[in-house]
Amino acid sequence: MTVESMVAVVLAVVIAGYLVYSLLRPERF
Repeated sequence: MTVESMVAVVLAVVIAGYLVYSLLRPERF
């Protein structure tokens, strides 16, 4: 994997995790 693809995967995981967290904890937003 190249550095760009690794960064893209990390960003995708972070964004997906944040979206799931915001859906599970709607009272904090």
